Amino acid sequence: MTADDPYGRLDDDDFPAYTMGRAAELLGTTQGFLRAIGEARLITPLRSAGGHRRYSRYQLRIAARARELVDQGTPIEAACRIVILEDQLEEARRINAEYRRAAEAANPPIAAPHRDASTRTSEPQPATR
Repeated sequence: MTADDPYGRLDDDDFPAYTMGRAAELLGTTQGFLRAIGEARLITPLRSAGGHRRYSRYQLRIAARARELVDQGTPIEAACRIVILEDQLEEARRINAEYRRAAEAANPPIAAPHRDASTRTSEPQPATR
């Protein structure tokens, strides 16, 4: 929190700080593009008290990725689906890493016994059956 932002909103990725016009300007796209990805259910902007769309930084990153795909020739519906799947994959990887860390903390690996070089023999040992 700062004196200018007593609620810590400046650091909140999900705070709907950007108007539709500003979001379109930042992305270098049109307001129609933002409406289209909203209709495709890629992002759902929050609404101000007056009913105006407001976008968060997280939503702008998602919209920017969709725009990259559309600029490469991907149809908007397909681009939105790709971005949704990419986002779900990233979330699954994050959760998997958390589970892996928790499992490693609960069950630390057992170190293999140290073998002293003096206990080794130079002759091969016969195989046992």
